[in-house]
Amino acid sequence: MNFKKSLLICFLLLIVISFFIIKQKAISSNNDSFLQDAKSGCLIECKTKKLIYGKNQNERLAPASMTKIMTMILVLEKIYNNEISYDDIVVTPKVASSLGGSQIYLAEGEKMSVHDLLKGMCIASANDAAMSLAIYVGGTEKLFVNMMNKKAVEMGLENTNFVNAYGFDDPNHYSSSMDMALMASYLINNYPDILKYTSTYEDYIREDTEKRFWLVNTNKLIKFVDGVDGLKTGWTDNSDYCLTATISKNNERFIAVAMGCSSPSIRNNEVNELLQYGINNYETVTIVKKDEIIERINDVSITPNKIVLKTSNNVIILKNKNEKLKNFEINKVINFETNEYYIDVYYDNKLYSRVNLVSDDYIRKANIFEILFEVIKEMFLA
Repeated sequence: MNFKKSLLICFLLLIVISFFIIKQKAISSNNDSFLQDAKSGCLIECKTKKLIYGKNQNERLAPASMTKIMTMILVLEKIYNNEISYDDIVVTPKVASSLGGSQIYLAEGEKMSVHDLLKGMCIASANDAAMSLAIYVGGTEKLFVNMMNKKAVEMGLENTNFVNAYGFDDPNHYSSSMDMALMASYLINNYPDILKYTSTYEDYIREDTEKRFWLVNTNKLIKFVDGVDGLKTGWTDNSDYCLTATISKNNERFIAVAMGCSSPSIRNNEVNELLQYGINNYETVTIVKKDEIIERINDVSITPNKIVLKTSNNVIILKNKNEKLKNFEINKVINFETNEYYIDVYYDNKLYSRVNLVSDDYIRKANIFEILFEVIKEMFLA
């Protein structure tokens, strides 16, 4: 190879390397431009709960009315468990009617359905509606707050503590943007009916009365951004402007949170930038499906001696759209002595998920008589 050819090749390589560096800097710069105003925030994918972007995402801050996401969780949990219904009538307690802040102006003793109270809380961020639901579900506000904190522990939220059900400031009332995102994903994944409320921009309560009341969603992204269908705004003197929002497009769903923004418009823009980044750059791939048959077993040492073990959950990979799916493998653990039945899913040579295996039948060790019976039966049927 002559000198001129060598020089040309080196020059071309230099151009390629320079282009790659510039591209990486552009990507980095784009990511660094997120949440310039917010004190804290994050972007996660809803099903996997994987963090895509974060800024001070574990910092404890005042969540304001985003608190109501946990209130929604507990109310919907009771509805899904058939302990209460959307049609139940709630009598407004005095403490709810005198709360102040965002409200639907419930009068003490006023009767309203759970359905309409949810509309008031989810659309208009009504504190009186949240308090009425909290006392109806918990018996008292204190008992309901205990339920909120118990659920937070159950969900593994390490930077959250509640003092009330609606979001008024208190030194001991705090959460983080990551915890808010996890609450939102829990709510949507387990109780998707909530999106009927959070995706509504305008509605009415007391429609057939003289006190007909117009509800307008405090989350303006619902109206102006395609695919956004929730979830909850917040503002107090201590919290500044906050928003937990979710977007769904092409069977993908992302959740973005911003806390401590200086204005509603900046808050909305910063959250929307995160949501669009998620939708445009990431996708999920299901590599193991729920109820997928992993093993068919015929073993006289157990009863029933013929069982089918299936997966209890999906295993979903979150990846960049420009990235190829990496290698994955599944290791089975089936131990009748210890009653352990699960698979470990390794992705890119790292343990990614453990999924329990389940059977339609209750599995137990067979006693000697059951074993003998099956052996004799096999002998005569052979």
